[in-house]
Amino acid sequence: MSKLVLFIFLVYASAASLELQKPQIYHDQNVTGWVMSEKLDGIRGYWNGRFLFTKSGYKISVPKYFIKNFPSFALDGELLITNGSFEDVQSVVLDNIPSKRWRNVTYNIFEAPNTEGNFTKRIEKIKEWFKKNKNEYVRIVKQFKINSKYDLYRYLDEVCSQGGEGVIVKDASLEYFTGRSSKILKLKKFQDMEGVVISINPGKGKYKGMMGSLRLKLKNGVIFNLGNGFSYKERKKAPKIGDIVTFKYFGFTKNGKPKFASFIKVRDKRDMGSGF
Repeated sequence: MSKLVLFIFLVYASAASLELQKPQIYHDQNVTGWVMSEKLDGIRGYWNGRFLFTKSGYKISVPKYFIKNFPSFALDGELLITNGSFEDVQSVVLDNIPSKRWRNVTYNIFEAPNTEGNFTKRIEKIKEWFKKNKNEYVRIVKQFKINSKYDLYRYLDEVCSQGGEGVIVKDASLEYFTGRSSKILKLKKFQDMEGVVISINPGKGKYKGMMGSLRLKLKNGVIFNLGNGFSYKERKKAPKIGDIVTFKYFGFTKNGKPKFASFIKVRDKRDMGSGF
C-alpha cells in the first residue's frame, strides 16, 4: 500500500464521525406496520441545537437565515437542492464561505435524535415546532405506513420512476437509537458502495488521451478496475488519486469483486463517515 493510500485510510479511521442511525440492507424482512420514506441523495445534516454538521463531524458554514427558528433540540436530515445533482449540493454545502446558492438548498428532516418517545412522536414534535416557528427552507420528510410488501415495492417503483434512488423503511414503534440496525433498512433496485482511487488507467481507442478506468480499493482490501458509467466530460477530467468514488453494482464475483459496477459520483471526504 502506498503512503498516500495508507494516509487516507488512517484519516478515515480517526475521523470524528457522529453517532447517527444507519440502515442495513432490506432482505425481504417482514416490515408490515413500519413506515417508509424516500431515500434522499444529498448531504446528511445533523443539527445539534446550535450548529449543523455532516455525518463525519465536519461543521457546515451555513447562512444565519437558513437556520432561523431552528430548535434547541437535535435534528437529523438531508440537505438537497431542488432539481440539482449531488455534486451541486455538495459544492454549496461544503463551501467554507456560504454563497447565495444556499437560497436553493432545503433541509429535509427525518429524525429528532435523542428526543423521548417513539418515531411517530418524534416526528410530531418536529412538525409542531416548525408549525409555530416558520422556516421556508425546512421540509419534513413524508412517512407512509407499510400495509403490505406490495405497498413497499409499489412505492419503490414510484420513487425510482421520478429519479429517486430508493426507500428507507423504519420501525416507528421504537425509541431513538444510534448505529446500524435491522430496525431501519434501505431498499434500492441496485446496491452501491465506495472505493478509494489508488491509480488511474489511461484510455485506449476512442478514450485515448482520457481516463480509461479507475483502480479502486474497497474497505475490505479488494482491488478492482471501474471503467463503466463515466461521461466523456468525466473521462477528460478524471477523479484524482485519493478521491472516494461511489459506484453501483449487482452482486459479487467469486473473487469478491463487484459485478457490473458503474460510476455514480465522487464523494467529498468531509461528507464521509469513518472507514468511508
